Amino acid sequence: TSVMPPKGDSKKSAKGKAQGAAKALKKGTKKFVRKVRTNVTFHRPKTLIKQRAPKYPRRSVPRANKLDQFAVLKYPLTTESAMKKIEDNNTLVFVVDVKSTKGDVKRAVKRMYDIQTLKVNTLVRPDGQKKAYVRLTADYDALDVANKIGII
Repeated sequence: TSVMPPKGDSKKSAKGKAQGAAKALKKGTKKFVRKVRTNVTFHRPKTLIKQRAPKYPRRSVPRANKLDQFAVLKYPLTTESAMKKIEDNNTLVFVVDVKSTKGDVKRAVKRMYDIQTLKVNTLVRPDGQKKAYVRLTADYDALDVANKIGII
């Protein structure tokens, strides 16, 4: 018992289908446009990079800071040229840890001796040790600080 469509409707739908097919044939259903490549090398597109959100810390205990102020400053230099720097340029001379930076030296001097530094110059000596020239601000006298430290 198949259901037949009404007689008038089937003709109309067949005509509509034919017209649609003719239109599709004439116009085309989908137009595929190929992207014009201007470069011969293919670069993979940049996609979303999410920030890491770890579920647990990968280290049980955070690393301890090995370069504290006691490790940064090894000892003050007491050579003739260092003494001349103290007197003439308001500058203290220290031998410091090779891995320490100028900022480390500045912070270490501030924490150890409670003095403000103007700038720090560093150099690595031929024997492999790092030397730091610590220039003090005008409100501190290098001679007084050297006496307090015990250099002189």
